[in-house]
Amino acid sequence: MKLDISNKAAIWYKEELDIEESEDVRFFVRYGGVGGKIPGFSLGIKKDHPQSVHTSATVEGITFYIEDSDLWYFEESDLAIEYDDVRNEPVLKYV
Repeated sequence: MKLDISNKAAIWYKEELDIEESEDVRFFVRYGGVGGKIPGFSLGIKKDHPQSVHTSATVEGITFYIEDSDLWYFEESDLAIEYDDVRNEPVLKYV
């Protein structure tokens, strides 16, 4: 699995979540929400310290990562996060 985050999306997360450079940000599976890959689940995001990283990407000085325990959610697909200039927010794509 690969995690790809555009610079614009990373800057959005940095500003919206008040993230400092060299901090870690985790994408994790949560119950509920909309727009997820598997009905009834969606991705959450939080500042956290890695325990068992499966994949990561460092963009704009921030390390974004996914833990081994959340790998089931992606069903062998990659996660690409781009910035939508019209909606002014990141968009998650499972590819």
